[in-house]
Amino acid sequence: MIPKELLKKVRQIHIRTSRMVNDILAGQYQSVFKGQGIEFEEVREYQAGDEIRAIDWNVTARMGKPFIKKFVEERELTVMLVVDASSSGEFGSFDKLKKEIAAELCAMLAFSAIKNNDKVGLIIFTDRVEKFVPPKKGKRHVLRVIREVLFFKPQHKGTDIACALQFLSTVTRRRTITFLVSDFLARDYGRALRIANKRHDIIAIVIADPREVEFPDVGFIELEDFETGEVRLVDSNDLNLRKAFKVLNARDIQERNRFFRSINMDAVDIRTDRSYIEPLIRFFRMREKRR
Repeated sequence: MIPKELLKKVRQIHIRTSRMVNDILAGQYQSVFKGQGIEFEEVREYQAGDEIRAIDWNVTARMGKPFIKKFVEERELTVMLVVDASSSGEFGSFDKLKKEIAAELCAMLAFSAIKNNDKVGLIIFTDRVEKFVPPKKGKRHVLRVIREVLFFKPQHKGTDIACALQFLSTVTRRRTITFLVSDFLARDYGRALRIANKRHDIIAIVIADPREVEFPDVGFIELEDFETGEVRLVDSNDLNLRKAFKVLNARDIQERNRFFRSINMDAVDIRTDRSYIEPLIRFFRMREKRR
């Protein structure tokens, strides 16, 4: 049995995100993400301006007048949501935790996919792969994906992005559209990401909280690393400490973004204190222009 509060939360996300898909992202997903090839649709009579190379000579000979083969783009895609469920997702200094924002983002992307008859799959990982939901179509399947992302209880706390990407390659035969949803507070994933991005169209969805980038000036505070359990007492009144923390994080962000650009991988930066709609819209518009 699924608890009522869980169903209520899933229903709220379903209503909110499906409305956003219809009102905001309608058409943009389809125009940005194209199929993997073309497939035959029909034979029709030749019209002035048609491509001569498309003439079906067998049908033309039988009918006594020219006919052409008409092809359409193969629309069906597989969208994989690869979601970081490490303990750092339990953090959020504003209205929502990072993992709650991840669930809403995944819901929007999944509803956009099924609206265009694409399959959606899910990989949830920490320092190992903890859950795999094979790609399927349909609203009922998407609701299951939302439940898993929002309420899955991981057995481990750490983060291993490389492990998740390697698993992705073992369970997908064809090229996929892969949204890698994480705060990217991890190391040693560069090589795996470079390899995976050559096979798949990977988009990094980077979820960050402002308190992870800059300390507030609130005196002595106790900090706990959610993934390692390490606790440290720091004096946030120390201006030099706050500056060093800000510079260090800014450098890490710059290095990460530089690496993403070096492998021609797109990234969408999401913050817990701001709406995620505008960054998503910018991403879709940027991809549309590039096409």
